[in-house]
Amino acid sequence: MPMHVRPLLRQLHLWMGLILGLPFAVLALTGALLVFYIEIDAALHPAMRAQTSLPPPGWTSQAWDQALDTAHAQWPHAHGKWSFEVTGRQGAIPARYYPPTSGHAAGHHGPDPMMIWLSPDGRQVLRQDQWGDYLMTFIYDIHRNLLAGDVGNYVVGWIGVATLFLLLTGIMAWWPRGSWRKALALKPRASSIRRLYDLHKLLGLSSALLLFILTGTGALLALPAEKTWLLDKLVAPVVPVPSPVSTAARGVQVPIAQVLAAGQAALPEARLAWIDIPGPGDGVFRLRAQVAGDPTERFPYSFVFVDQYSGKVLAVHDARQGTASTTVSNWIRPLHDASVGGLPTRILGVVIGLFPVALLATGFLRWRQRASSRRMHRAGRR
Repeated sequence: MPMHVRPLLRQLHLWMGLILGLPFAVLALTGALLVFYIEIDAALHPAMRAQTSLPPPGWTSQAWDQALDTAHAQWPHAHGKWSFEVTGRQGAIPARYYPPTSGHAAGHHGPDPMMIWLSPDGRQVLRQDQWGDYLMTFIYDIHRNLLAGDVGNYVVGWIGVATLFLLLTGIMAWWPRGSWRKALALKPRASSIRRLYDLHKLLGLSSALLLFILTGTGALLALPAEKTWLLDKLVAPVVPVPSPVSTAARGVQVPIAQVLAAGQAALPEARLAWIDIPGPGDGVFRLRAQVAGDPTERFPYSFVFVDQYSGKVLAVHDARQGTASTTVSNWIRPLHDASVGGLPTRILGVVIGLFPVALLATGFLRWRQRASSRRMHRAGRR
C-alpha cells in the first residue's frame, strides 16, 4: 500500500467510526440480547409457562382448530390474519393477529401485530400483549428500525452497508508493512494512547470476520429489494415466492386440520413451523415449513398455499428446488441470528455482539486523548 494512502485511510476510519460507532454499538448490543429473545421473554412472563403432558402440536393435531375457535370467541370482530407458531416444544401456543390492512408476516413492514399465547390445548388465552409494548419487542424494534418505522428499516440497512466499509478501512489502515508479530503485539508498558490503540486493534482483528458476517447479513435482511437485486446479478436468478389467491372471495373456511393434511401431503417430510390463517376474502392459508437442508428453524423458506374455501393446494414453494440464490438467501437469517449451530453458536453471537461497544469505547477514548495531547502541544508552543 502506498505510504500516502495509509493516513487517509486512518482519517476515514476515524470519522466513520465517530459517526457510525454509536448506532453500530446499539444495533450490536440489541442483537446480542435478541439471540435469546424467546428464552428471556418467557422468563419475564411466568403466566405463559403452561405445564402439560400433551405432545407438542404438529401436522395432525386438533389443537389448532380449537385455538382458532378460542381466538374468534375472545375477539369476535378481529377479521384479519391469524398466525400460529409451531414451536415443536411442549407448552403455550404462540399466536399473532394482524389487522386486515397489514397482510404481513412478523419482522416485515406493516402494522404491528397483537401477540397472544394460548394453552397447549388451545382452550384458554394465557397472555395478551401488543407488539412493541413489552421489553423484548421494544428491543427488537430498536434493532430492526431504531424505532423509526419503515424509514428506519432502510436507515438500519444502509448503516450496515456503511459499517462494512468502516470495518474494511480499519483493517486496511492497520495492515502491517513489516513484521506481523509486532503488528499483532500488545505493549502493556507503552503509553496509555498506545495501549488503547493496541486494545482497539486486537478487539477489531479478533472479531472482524464474525462482525462482517453479522453486519452483512443484517444489511441484507433490512434491504430485501436490494438483496434480491444483488443475488439476481451476482449469484443466480431469484425464484419468487408465489402469491396465489383463493378461487372464491367468500364462503365457509375449511378447518385447519383439512389444510394441514393437504400441506403435509404436498411436503411430506417437512417440519411445520407456522400456520397463517386468512380473514374473509380471497386470501389463502399459508403453511411455512422446514425441509431437509434448510438451516432456518424458526422462519424456514418453504411454503404451501391452500385455498381457504376448497382446501386444495394452490402452490408450493420448496426451498430445495430453487437456484443458488435460494440457498444463499436461506442462510442469511440463521447466520445473522446465530441460530445455525445451536447453543455454542448462540453464545458466540452474544459475545461478538459486545465487541462493537468495546470498539466504540476504545476508539473514542483514544481519539479524545490524541485531541487533548494536540491541544496541550499547541498551547506549549504558544
